[in-house]
Amino acid sequence: MDEIIKGRGAQINTPNRFHRHSLEKEHVEGIDEWEEPGVKTVFLEQHAKSLVNKVESPDVGMFYSMNPYQGCEHGCIYCYARNSHEYLGFSAGLDFESKIMVKKNAPELLRKFLLHPKWKSVPISLSGNTDCYQPAEQKFGITRKLLEVCDSFHQPVGIITKNAGILRDKELLAKMGKRNLVSVLVSITSFDEQLRLAMEPRTTTASQRLRVIRELSAAGIRTGVMLGPMIPGLNEHEMQRIMKAASEAGAVFSAYTFIRLNGAIKLLFHDWLYKHFPDRGDKVWHLIENGHGGQVNDSRYGVRMRGEGNIAELVAMQYRKYIQKYGLDRERWELDASSFRPPGSQLSLGLDF
Repeated sequence: MDEIIKGRGAQINTPNRFHRHSLEKEHVEGIDEWEEPGVKTVFLEQHAKSLVNKVESPDVGMFYSMNPYQGCEHGCIYCYARNSHEYLGFSAGLDFESKIMVKKNAPELLRKFLLHPKWKSVPISLSGNTDCYQPAEQKFGITRKLLEVCDSFHQPVGIITKNAGILRDKELLAKMGKRNLVSVLVSITSFDEQLRLAMEPRTTTASQRLRVIRELSAAGIRTGVMLGPMIPGLNEHEMQRIMKAASEAGAVFSAYTFIRLNGAIKLLFHDWLYKHFPDRGDKVWHLIENGHGGQVNDSRYGVRMRGEGNIAELVAMQYRKYIQKYGLDRERWELDASSFRPPGSQLSLGLDF
């Protein structure tokens, strides 16, 4: 069996669907140089042309989103955003978590966007494609600058993260929280440290994520818990424990997804599953198939995030029960968009909406 690359979720680079040719490792002895193991993270600074995107998908639960980074060093093996790295000419595998695009001009782009006279303020989701508090944030601080822009415009924002680095911005978030301008969704997938280290290798521990919920809630910031994805045979049995612990820490709303393996993630997850859990690989794979009509992915809106069949319904029943029991049924987007105002005179900058 191939040696597991520690500290990385993906163990391979899958072929880019947009490339006619690809490089693959078939015989180790036949290749003089290969990047694995010990893949180093590279930060690629870019001058982005746009930042805020309208979310058209009806089942994502966002209005608009913005991502200061593309690619994510957290390395979560199940991450649906991996496929987006192929548009940049990279692989959805190791490239996604080791080649991080940094949008250094993101704060200027956001300010320009919010100054457009046609902008009718609704909450913007900070992250959604990659984690805005991934390790790169400690180096570049772009998320902090985006929050400062939102604060100055009284622009409501929702944050999704699984990194305790968000606590560095607690004072700013508390300031925004007093005006009901921010909500934070903290992702917790497992209390099993061995599973977390394999599945989400460069993320903070579950206990630290509970600390995030506890501290942000105590600071008056609306905080919730994201259980996603729930993977039958790996972590779905932890749903109640996670929801109970999050509620006790101060969470007031929640969300969940059922695992789906779209695009290159199917190949990446399959490779990861059988390398890390060869004893139950077949069981987990077949349970995922059971949740998607015999496949491991379903692209239909309204079904793709929840799955169907008896396994997916069992997960849904648990969620419906415990969301009520633990008081996690408040709306995520109960934010105030009515106080939005540009800090200076409004300028028409010719943006295309």
